[in-house]
Amino acid sequence: MDQSKNLQVLNALDGAKTQWYHFTAIVIAGMGFFTDAYDLFCISLVTKLLGRIYYHKHGSPKPGSLPPQVSAAVNGVALVGTLAGQLFFGWLGDKLGRKKVYGITLILMCVCSIASGLSFGSQPKGVMTTLCFFRFWLGFGIGGDYPLSATIMSEYSNKKTRGGFIAAVFAMQGFGILGGGVFAIMMAAVFDSKFKAPPYEVDPIKSTVPEADYVWRIVLMVGALPALLTYYWRMKMPETARFTALVAKDGKKAASDMSKVLQVDIEAEQEKLDEVMVNSKYKFGLLSKEFYKRHGLHLLGTTSTWFLLDIAFYSQNLFQKDIFTAIGWIPPAKTMNAIQEVYKIARAQTLIALCSTVPGYWFTVFLIDRIGRFTIQLIGFIMMTIFMFVLAFPYNYWTQPEHNLGFVAIYSLTFFFANFGPNATTFVVPAEIFPARFRSTCHGISAASGKLGAIVGAFGFLYLAQNKDPAKTDAGYPPGIGVKNSLICLGVINFLGTLCTFLVPESKGKSLEEMSGEHEEDSNETRA
Repeated sequence: MDQSKNLQVLNALDGAKTQWYHFTAIVIAGMGFFTDAYDLFCISLVTKLLGRIYYHKHGSPKPGSLPPQVSAAVNGVALVGTLAGQLFFGWLGDKLGRKKVYGITLILMCVCSIASGLSFGSQPKGVMTTLCFFRFWLGFGIGGDYPLSATIMSEYSNKKTRGGFIAAVFAMQGFGILGGGVFAIMMAAVFDSKFKAPPYEVDPIKSTVPEADYVWRIVLMVGALPALLTYYWRMKMPETARFTALVAKDGKKAASDMSKVLQVDIEAEQEKLDEVMVNSKYKFGLLSKEFYKRHGLHLLGTTSTWFLLDIAFYSQNLFQKDIFTAIGWIPPAKTMNAIQEVYKIARAQTLIALCSTVPGYWFTVFLIDRIGRFTIQLIGFIMMTIFMFVLAFPYNYWTQPEHNLGFVAIYSLTFFFANFGPNATTFVVPAEIFPARFRSTCHGISAASGKLGAIVGAFGFLYLAQNKDPAKTDAGYPPGIGVKNSLICLGVINFLGTLCTFLVPESKGKSLEEMSGEHEEDSNETRA
């Protein structure tokens, strides 16, 4: 593409050296993602505690557990809200601007995070109903953060390091998962030392102290703090130049805003912008034949890969505790009191996050602009497929106590290659390959497809992973296909993700306008 046809303000952004404002934008957008991950995944740390507190059955040999429908709702309702928020706020971000909508999502996340921990009443039905209500709206706010954070970071970045900057925002998700685990460990340790309780098998009633009800509430409410800390700075960020110039059509303001950010003089070029808008044939709508001719396969690629990835990724994340229990890495529930169980689950998930999840994200950050999005995504899906099958087919071997650490090591590698792979690239690419006026919407559609996969994973794996023997299933669950066959299913899903990756274009080293083709028609019109 002839760079001279692009606006000076956009060329300045594409060619800008890495500056302080890049890192400021990463931190501001990244703290939203820290909060997103903390809030989405902390629920898996306390679901077993909720079962003990609210669904204890007198005389049962096992501690209380959430009934299947309640567990599915508690684990999945935030994902449903996230899906809705991604679609709505993604669309709104293209209509009203990225910045205006950005503050709304943050406020919603903060309020609903606190409200989740204040779920009313002491009766199971009342607590679970209000918990699910507020977690839906919490998810709704989180959903908006996906397309807005990705779009803002892509439109602020230079083309040389854009992938790394967007991936760095998403990498804060790893720290959010890690932060949730660490905080749950701290809370469990404090409460267990302060309020001593016997294991369930010794005294079922006293094993769950009344104060345990505070633990899950505090863990959920603390998720509001990181977002609150960045609200002021998020509101100070100027609107992105690409929205202001290409969507709002205000070249003067775009140049003024970016002159302050880049600390250079940028010509407004309003006449050139007006000429571009008048001459451009690139005015088709999102639902037009022209859009699907140009970007239909791209959208199919971003939605299908994110959908398949999230089935596997969320199944693994939300139900790590079940797999660790199945292989004996977490002791049987009856041998612990309620708070000790929170500690053991949080410790297991924190170790996985520390050893594989967080490193995987940052491998992507450092390598994505060197080896490209396509290569990283392809490698990630292939390796996840291989490791899932390695775990699944000799599953009986891994369940033997002497082989448990080997299972955990390979299981950790699936997380590493999810994050040094499609979990990061599916977030990056939709923010780069679509036109400015559809960018937030298309990212929202792609992300919502991912959350649909997450819902399939969260609800489906809950039932599928149940033991084939009715006597060995969790209370209230029908027999499933077992962990082994569930892992085989996840391996097949990862293989399908490998195939769908070939629909996604490589955007390494190219400007956003070059990827979207927004000025191709302008140049053609001028030459004609």
